[in-house]
Amino acid sequence: MPRHILVVDDDPHIREVVTFALEKAGMETDEATDGDNAMAKFDENRHQLIVLDISMPEMDGLDVCREIRKTSEVPILFLSSRDEEIDRIVGLEIGADDYLTKPFSPRELIARIKAILKRTHPKVENNHIGESYRAGGLVIEPGKHIASWNGSELSLTATEFSILAGMIRYPEMVYSRDQIMDMAYAHDIHVSDRTIDSHIRHIRQKFAHIGCAEVITTVHGVGYRLSS
Repeated sequence: MPRHILVVDDDPHIREVVTFALEKAGMETDEATDGDNAMAKFDENRHQLIVLDISMPEMDGLDVCREIRKTSEVPILFLSSRDEEIDRIVGLEIGADDYLTKPFSPRELIARIKAILKRTHPKVENNHIGESYRAGGLVIEPGKHIASWNGSELSLTATEFSILAGMIRYPEMVYSRDQIMDMAYAHDIHVSDRTIDSHIRHIRQKFAHIGCAEVITTVHGVGYRLSS
């Protein structure tokens, strides 16, 4: 089944470049010209990912992301004309899965989208669908894309889920930021340490909301590990 992507940008040239690259890669697309149009067109049952421009008039991409995250964990990849780290961090803090600065390479865009979709909808053999991993109250079921704490299921973005699914395989191990980066992104994609820290902070906030005081422990000077 081809993946269906919603492309949101007020620049018709950018929409044309993105939709052409996606369709060439075998995906289907819908287009939205602004934030309000995006909210009207978004359908969680139809769209597997959103390519979302940040800088749009009136309802910008950050506002769209906040609204969508109230009801859906659909993967979101931000596009921005500014390469400022604070924008990147804010975008990730409110629930984006990745961030790409304009001008961008269509090849890199497709690579990032495929990496996100692979994490969200992994190919799992039938005999591994019921496979699960446990560390204390944390249970991860990769084949079902389910994470839970003491029986309470969490809504995680694809990137957040990938980080936990990687760490729980060896729960006593201390993971460097580079190792966590490999869990969260394709191997040819690099992000800053602060981006990884932002993902960890977001995971902690979601667990704290359901009563887990600390799911990931910081090991200063080394990295992170799952709390015992």
